[in-house]
Amino acid sequence: MNIHQISKISLEPDVVDCIVFWSKNPKPMVDKLQLLQDYSYYFQFTLNPYGQDIEINLPLKDELIETFKKLSDMVGPERIIWRYDPVLLNEKYNIPYHIENFGKFASILKGYTEKVTFSFIDFYKGITKNIKTIKTHEITTEEKNIIAEKFSQIAKENNLLIDTCAEDIDLSKYGITHARCIDDRLITKIIGYNFSAEKDKTQRLECGCIKSIDIGEYNSCSNGCIYCYANYSHTLVEKNIKKHISLSPLLIDEINSNDVINERKMTSNKIFQKELF
Repeated sequence: MNIHQISKISLEPDVVDCIVFWSKNPKPMVDKLQLLQDYSYYFQFTLNPYGQDIEINLPLKDELIETFKKLSDMVGPERIIWRYDPVLLNEKYNIPYHIENFGKFASILKGYTEKVTFSFIDFYKGITKNIKTIKTHEITTEEKNIIAEKFSQIAKENNLLIDTCAEDIDLSKYGITHARCIDDRLITKIIGYNFSAEKDKTQRLECGCIKSIDIGEYNSCSNGCIYCYANYSHTLVEKNIKKHISLSPLLIDEINSNDVINERKMTSNKIFQKELF
């Protein structure tokens, strides 16, 4: 959180086993994937049913769905995870609304992905002011169970695996497991090597992600989603976007004399087995 403490991270292909991209709109990347030919990667693609009252600057859903399909055709359905999160409830976006639209999306994306991950909204301190405008409420255990049961049925009908992201509620009776969004099992499949990695101990207990390096910047996304915990100041977002320099090694601004740079030790987690003849 100290902007003057900077980590230097090698992106050499021999130490980067896999990149996981999170995006609500990866369209600008689609025609540039050839630049990643030396890397293994997969996408977490968030596609929600909300209008521009919630996801203010995102393209319309038809465009996002076409991007999803195109990306899937290019990288394969196993390398694009559909995320339906966060689930929030208010008068407009109620339980029947979510069940109907989850079903619509699932039928449209059938064959273009193998798994869907969902979660319920967390009321982080940084989003409290923003979400007051949409009059949402804490989701009860009963409501979570109703949603989970229906989502599970729909996922099964559309040949989708289904899990939840860092939810402490046990939904296993519906066939819903805890997600590993940064997933050693999927990475092993993608890279074609056995892979050794430990669980990320800095994450919540319910999070199954393996240890990784998170590259990003708070208050830097222009999508303007009301529920976003990574943006807590619209003014700061605008300020940071103006400070973006495309050739800088930093997402925001550039290195200056006040910065302290620490080089992170990078090693591959691939297990290279010797062949016996």
